[in-house]
Amino acid sequence: MKKNELYEELKRQILTLKLSPGENLEEISLCNKYKISRTPLREILQKLAGEGYIELIKNRGATVSSMDYKTLRNFFITAPMMYSAVGRLAAKNATQSQIEELQQVQGNFIKANKMNDIDGMSLYNNRFHRLIGEMADNNYLMPSYDLLLIDHARIGQTFFRAISKEMLNDLKEVSKHHDKMIECIIKGDSEGMVILTHEHWRLAKDHLEMYVRPDPLPDKMLNE
Repeated sequence: MKKNELYEELKRQILTLKLSPGENLEEISLCNKYKISRTPLREILQKLAGEGYIELIKNRGATVSSMDYKTLRNFFITAPMMYSAVGRLAAKNATQSQIEELQQVQGNFIKANKMNDIDGMSLYNNRFHRLIGEMADNNYLMPSYDLLLIDHARIGQTFFRAISKEMLNDLKEVSKHHDKMIECIIKGDSEGMVILTHEHWRLAKDHLEMYVRPDPLPDKMLNE
């Protein structure tokens, strides 16, 4: 497998939980499985570590980034603030080519939803929000936003594995929110975009909590 292909494949496996949080990534096993030498593999692992997908620990090698209590707590505290800031800037700064790509990704998300393609929904949803981050065009926000999206994609696996009528209806609502976000961005409606991001977060929040534990987290913790 080519270097860039393996880089994308490992990202995909991490985002879809094919590689679990905290799982060891043994170099020899990866080299044998993907027919790649150790030097390019280590370059891939260094890049993934720099982006927050994995952790490189001295004398222990590479492991998929963990999702401990502190990480999850910070995620729930930070997510609504980050999405609002990014959404506001995206509505102001988006280019026509970015909008067209966002529309295409949304079309793919809808198709994945209809086919009950869980990995597809997760990855296209991740790409949708990553594009909004690119539209924001802010070098200070993007590193933190990218980290947030990694954990959102992993936690969101619970959301996309809809197991009730209510969850299926909420998935349809997610798609409607995406369409409305695109409309706000086209119009340059930054305030409308902020309102939508809050609605979008509230819709997803209860389902995201299911990844953490069966009972919802206290509102105090989520709103700190």
